[in-house]
Amino acid sequence: MNLKWFVFVFLCFIGQSSQEQREANEVKIGAIFSFGTTNGKVARIAMEAAVQDVNSDPSLLGGRKLALTLHDSNYSGFLGIIGALQFMETDTVAVIGPQSSVMAHVLSHLVNELHVPLLSFTALDPTLSPLQYPYFIQTAPNDLLLMTAVADMISYFQYREVVAIFSDDDQGKNSITALGDKLAERLCKISYKAILPPEPISSYDLIVDQLVKVTSMESRVIVLHTLSITGLKVFEVAHELGMMTSEYVWIATSWLSSTLDSISVSPKVAASIQGALTFRSHTPDSPKKRAFSSRWNKLSNGSIALNVYGLYAYDTVWMIAHAVKEFFDHGGKITYSNDSNLNSFAGKTMNLAALSIFDGGNQLLSNILKTNMTGVSGPISFNPDRSMPRPSFDVLNVVGKGLLRQIGYWCNYSGLSVVPPESLYAKPANRSSSTQRLDQVIWPGQTTKRPRGWIFPDNGRPLRIGVPRRVSYKAFVSEEEGSGVVHGYSIDVFLAALKCLPYPVPHKFIMFGDGHKNPSYSQLVNMITVDVFDAAVGDITIVTNRTKILDFSQPYADSGLVVVVHVKKIRSIAWAFLRPFTPLTWGVIAAFCLVVGAVVWILEHKYNDEFRGPPKKQMVTILWFSFSTVFGAPRENTVSTLGRIVLLIWLFVILIITSSYTASLTSFLTVQQLSSSIQGIESLVTSNDAIGYQAFPRDSPLAIDMSTAILQLSENGELEKIRKKWLNRKVCGGQSSAADSEQLPLKSFWGLFLISGVTCCFALLVYFCLMLHQFKRHFPELMQLSTASRTKISHSIRLKKFLSFVDEKAEISANRLKRKRMEMENP
Repeated sequence: MNLKWFVFVFLCFIGQSSQEQREANEVKIGAIFSFGTTNGKVARIAMEAAVQDVNSDPSLLGGRKLALTLHDSNYSGFLGIIGALQFMETDTVAVIGPQSSVMAHVLSHLVNELHVPLLSFTALDPTLSPLQYPYFIQTAPNDLLLMTAVADMISYFQYREVVAIFSDDDQGKNSITALGDKLAERLCKISYKAILPPEPISSYDLIVDQLVKVTSMESRVIVLHTLSITGLKVFEVAHELGMMTSEYVWIATSWLSSTLDSISVSPKVAASIQGALTFRSHTPDSPKKRAFSSRWNKLSNGSIALNVYGLYAYDTVWMIAHAVKEFFDHGGKITYSNDSNLNSFAGKTMNLAALSIFDGGNQLLSNILKTNMTGVSGPISFNPDRSMPRPSFDVLNVVGKGLLRQIGYWCNYSGLSVVPPESLYAKPANRSSSTQRLDQVIWPGQTTKRPRGWIFPDNGRPLRIGVPRRVSYKAFVSEEEGSGVVHGYSIDVFLAALKCLPYPVPHKFIMFGDGHKNPSYSQLVNMITVDVFDAAVGDITIVTNRTKILDFSQPYADSGLVVVVHVKKIRSIAWAFLRPFTPLTWGVIAAFCLVVGAVVWILEHKYNDEFRGPPKKQMVTILWFSFSTVFGAPRENTVSTLGRIVLLIWLFVILIITSSYTASLTSFLTVQQLSSSIQGIESLVTSNDAIGYQAFPRDSPLAIDMSTAILQLSENGELEKIRKKWLNRKVCGGQSSAADSEQLPLKSFWGLFLISGVTCCFALLVYFCLMLHQFKRHFPELMQLSTASRTKISHSIRLKKFLSFVDEKAEISANRLKRKRMEMENP
C-alpha cells in the first residue's frame, strides 16, 4: 500500500515537473476576435497555420514554442475586455486583435499600463495614434489611406458631392471624418451622412429609413463604409428601393472585397451589388503568397476562401515570432512585475492584483517596430510614424454573379494607375492628373456610361433662373416688352451651354426688377442663397463677397480688372478724315463759314474795294473768304472795325475747331477707340454700369457641368459667334450708335458757335444803326415828308434809296454829302 502511494506521488511529481517545463518553454500570445464573422474565421485559420509553421522550425525560437490562445468576443465589447484581462493574468507577451476599433481604443489603455504589445490588422481607425497608444500597432494600412484612395477615385470621375453611409462606431465615424478632409483637399465634400447602428443590431427598418432619406438628396454618389453583414443588407434594401440603377454610383470600402473574396453570395445579393466599386489592400504576387494560397483549401477544409486579412493575420504572427527571437537573442527573459497601481485591489473578488507588467514589453515592442521582412502579404516594415511604407489598394468593380473585376490600382506614391504599384517604384513619383487612369467600369444598370452623379432636387422641378430686368445697356440681357421673351448675350450663352449637356435641364426665366431702373444685383444674388432662385443669368459682377456664397460658371469673356467693351475699327481708310466730327457738326461748321463770310462782306462792302465788283465776283469772294478762314487768315484785308471784330472771333473759333479735329483724327488713326462711355477703371468706379457672368448656389453640381459646356462652346467656336452677334454690332438694341459716341458732337462746340453767332448779330445791328444814321444825314428830305406822302413812298422810294446808299462806295457818299453842304452854304 505504501509502495503504491509512493509510486502515485512520484508519477504526479514527474507530471507536474513536465507540465512546468512545458510551460516554461512556451511563449504565450493571445488573439481576440469575433470568430463568427468572415474576417474572424479567416484570421483564425491563418493564425493557427502561422503558429504551426513557426513551431515547426526549432531553430527559430531556440526550442521554445508559440502558444496561441483564442478568445471569441462574439461582437461584444464586454467579452473582449474580459478576454484581454484573462490574457494579462496568464503571462501573455503579445495580443493579436481586437477586430473592431471600438475595442482597440479601450484595450490600448490596458496594454499601455501592462506593456503588452497589441497588434491588429482590422482595427484601422485613423485616430488610433501611436502617441496616445504606444503599445498599439496597426499591421495593415489604416483607413486614412483607404479614404485617400476613395477621395482620389471620386475626384477622378469628377464628382463633387457624395453621400456617406456608415456605422455609428469609432471606426466608421472617424474614417468618414478622414474622408471629408481628403475630399475637401480636392474641392469635394460630403453633402449628407446616413448613420446606421453598429453590427449586429442594424435592422431592415432602420436601413430603409436611412436609404429613403438618401433618395431625397441631390447627390447620387454613395460611399458605404460599414461591416459585411450590415453592408450586404444595405445593398439588398437599395436594390428593392430602385437605387441600383444607372443613376447611382456606389463605392464600398474594403469590407465588400474581403467578403466576396471569402464567401459565395446568393444570386439575390449578387444582383444587388452589381456595378459597385470597392477596394482591397494590394498584396503583390510572390512565391510565398502562392504557396500559402495553395495550402489554404487544406487548412480551411474548404469552409471559407482566403482573403487579404488572412494574409495579414499570418504575417502578424510571424512578426511577433521574429520579434521574440530578437528578444531572446539579446538575452531577454520573459518576466513579470506587480503593478503598484493595482496593489489596492489585492484580495478582492475580481483579483485585479493578478495583472502584472511584462518587463520585456518595451523591448519586444521595439523589436516589432524594427520588423523588416517579406511575408505572404509582401514587404513588411514600419515608418517612424508606424505607418506602412507605400501602401496600395486594388480598385475593383463588382460584375455579374458577385465577381470582382480589377480596374486598376491606387498607391500613395503614384495615385491611380492600371499597372501594379511595385512596377512604378523605380520611377519618380508622379500624381499629375494626366497620369491618373482606370480601366472601364461597368456601372449599376449594366452600363459603361459614367453616371451623372446627381439629380435635380424636388423631383425635377424646373430651375428658377433669375434674370435682371435692365433698362440700360441691354446687350447682355433684356426682355421684349409685352412678349415675356428674354434674350441677350448671357441668355444665348446659357441656352447654348444647356444644349451641350447630356441631360435635359428644365428651367424658366423669372425677371427681377421693376423695369424703371436697373435692379440691385446684390439683392438678386442674395435671393439665390435664400432659395428664391435656383440660379441667375446676366451681367452680374463677380466680387469677393459673392464668391464666398455663390458659385460662378466658367467665365465666357475675359476676366480681370479690364473693361470688356466693343472696340471700334476704322472701316474705310479713304474717308477717315471725316470721322472726327459728326455730320451735324460738319454741317454747322460749313453754315457758319458762309454766314461769317456774308457778314464780313456786308460790313466791308462799302469801305473795302476787295469786296466790291460784279455780282459774280462778289459771290466768289464770299465763298473764298468763308472757307479760307478755316486754314488761317484770309487773303482779303478787312478795314472796318466791325469786320475785324467778327473775323477775330471767328478765327478763334476756327482755331479751337481745327485743334480738336487734329487731335481727334490722330487718335482715330493711331489708337483703337472703345465703344463705351467707360474709358478706364476710374470711370467704371464712378459709373453705375454692371459687369459679370451667370452664377449658381454654392457647390451646385450644375455649375461644374455648365462650366464644362461653356469651355466646349469656346472650343467649337460657338461662343465667338454669340459674342459677335451681341457685342460687335454698330447699334445695340435701341441705344445710340457706338460710332456717334466716339465722334465729336455739336454740343462740344455750341459755346463757340454761340459766341460767333452773337458777335455777327451784334455787328450787323450796329452796322444797320450806323447806316441808318448816315442815311438820314445824306437824305434828310426823305425823312421830312408828310405822313401821308411818307406812307405812300416808304416801300418804293425810301427802301430803294437806302439799299442804294448802303451799296455805294463810301467815297461817293462822302463826296455827295460834301457837295450838299457846299450848296447849302453857297445857294
